[in-house]
Amino acid sequence: MKTSKKLKLLLSIYLLGAVVVTAQRAEAPDFRYDTGAKINEMTLTQGGTMVVATNEGLVGIKPGSNELLFNFTNYGRVKPEELTYVPNAPYVIVAQGGFANLTSKKSVIDYMSGKTLFNTEDNGWKLAYTCDVMMPQNKLVVSGQRSSKEKYALQVAVYDLNTGKEDYRFNLTDPNRVGIAKDFSVTGRPLLLKDHLIIPTAQGLVAKKAKTGKTLWENKMKRINWMVADESEKEIYAFESVNNGSNTKIHKVGSNGAQLWEDEQKVKGNIANFEILPNGLAVVSNKSDGGNSSIFSAKNESEIAFLSAANGEDLWDKAPKTKGYVQHFYIMDDGILFGIYEGGINKISFDGKTLFKKPLKTGENILTMADTPQGLIYITSEDANIVNLKTGEQIWKKPLKYRRADAVSSTYDSKNSRYLISADDELFAVDANSGEVSTLAESKFDGKEDPTHVEVRDGGILLTSDQNMMLLDWQGGKSWHEYYRAPGKSAFGAIIAGVTAVATATTAVAAYNAANQNRNKLGRYTDRGERYADLGGGMAMASGASVAEMLKRFKATAATKNNQFVLTKLDDGVGLVKLNKDSGSKEKEIVLKDKKPEYQVDDIAGILYYKADNNSIFAYDLTK
Repeated sequence: MKTSKKLKLLLSIYLLGAVVVTAQRAEAPDFRYDTGAKINEMTLTQGGTMVVATNEGLVGIKPGSNELLFNFTNYGRVKPEELTYVPNAPYVIVAQGGFANLTSKKSVIDYMSGKTLFNTEDNGWKLAYTCDVMMPQNKLVVSGQRSSKEKYALQVAVYDLNTGKEDYRFNLTDPNRVGIAKDFSVTGRPLLLKDHLIIPTAQGLVAKKAKTGKTLWENKMKRINWMVADESEKEIYAFESVNNGSNTKIHKVGSNGAQLWEDEQKVKGNIANFEILPNGLAVVSNKSDGGNSSIFSAKNESEIAFLSAANGEDLWDKAPKTKGYVQHFYIMDDGILFGIYEGGINKISFDGKTLFKKPLKTGENILTMADTPQGLIYITSEDANIVNLKTGEQIWKKPLKYRRADAVSSTYDSKNSRYLISADDELFAVDANSGEVSTLAESKFDGKEDPTHVEVRDGGILLTSDQNMMLLDWQGGKSWHEYYRAPGKSAFGAIIAGVTAVATATTAVAAYNAANQNRNKLGRYTDRGERYADLGGGMAMASGASVAEMLKRFKATAATKNNQFVLTKLDDGVGLVKLNKDSGSKEKEIVLKDKKPEYQVDDIAGILYYKADNNSIFAYDLTK
């Protein structure tokens, strides 16, 4: 019987639909996740959980099952600017429904466990002005206006982030007061100490006893943005942004609330770095002309000051000239070592004397400053050398210079006692003992790429880029070279960046410094894995299962350390190729088929996340 035209048409439509579906279907994944709504954004967090923003909320994914870790739909669609991923802590803060800090809705999600630990509605808040995670105490401090049941009282509360339970809560003003009350709104990040909490308000600082909320003291230091205490908690430095944020005032407060400096000290620009020392406060502030070309506008550069612990006066008669922004800042036994992004390294004693015979000239963009047995190694986008930390004199007989390189990477070859520096298409070797510099190899990559990473393997030296892998023997001879052509520039625009969001500038400075006591300590020259593990140092004092799980990730060896993944066009469509770093051999292909796949590789856990369609994410175990 002849097939009717209508049936033929239906069959054609069906077959066409099948082809379309097949063309979009990836290779069978290890795990499948249905987010339940259109996917807008994917973020791989520091803890390894993939947080997905959808049209209906936030979804959390951790491979191990096909179930979602969490599905937060309380606020509906969440915009990127409404999310704050707390640095070096397993939390994301969701803020929605208002302007700046005056948000009507805030929630804190533990993205490692999937639990919502706090939200304004369930915890009795009408408005949340501030919502700050305190590490390593692992506490949450919230300030704002309570609900109508509590007469819209202005309160502050502390919550335990291990359990989500409230530790204590207290009033900042009397809710029964008749008439116009003074403005005690919280103006910045509170400071949580061992047995009390200091809150910056529009009327001044207020110190409250932990657990009871009893007022210990008050002072008139108004509109403080953030504070930091020394180890003894007897001396507190308070920072106040002035002149629309173009300058900063620094106050010093005693444990009883007394002002320890007769006058506050004003520094130009915003605080970019600082260190509390026994004899004073070392401060780096960044000035900006704000786009103003007037001769009276501020210069785009950093200022370094050393303020007396006793009275706040600058101990340096003449501040060191930076002529650019401070990119590196380290506290040494005998003074302060700093490097400038625009080029230049110098060292100043604590009494303001220059310790180097003259400022060291370097190339622009100092990528690395680290300690070695021979001295301070620095590597920029234009040159490299090791210098004597006492005098600033160069150690290498002939400084290593190269043309301004878009891609510079380095490592230490312990087997042959030499530093390896890859700049554009040349690999340089520097003898660690003699300082002799030589060109070990030329590394011409295909596809107009330059090497972006150099790594020492058991069998030689590996150079890699997005599409190229090349193994050299110890003498610089080429053992093998593998190149996989990119599927097209459009495909690379879809690779999802795994960068977590951070808080506002002042909050980020305070949170980062509070959790990283060794932030300004010059480290040893180590590989990237060891440097990443060091990130967990500031979390070590914190407790809790989620914190412990996150610390394990910081200290873990990458599951894919012996492999590289390259996006290319395969026989069956666009996909990823898993290559062995020691042999260059192909170990696995994962066909994604989309011409422009959206994906991300978690190197530490060895997981590939792929957006299979508008609502679905596939996860592949790359270690198999």
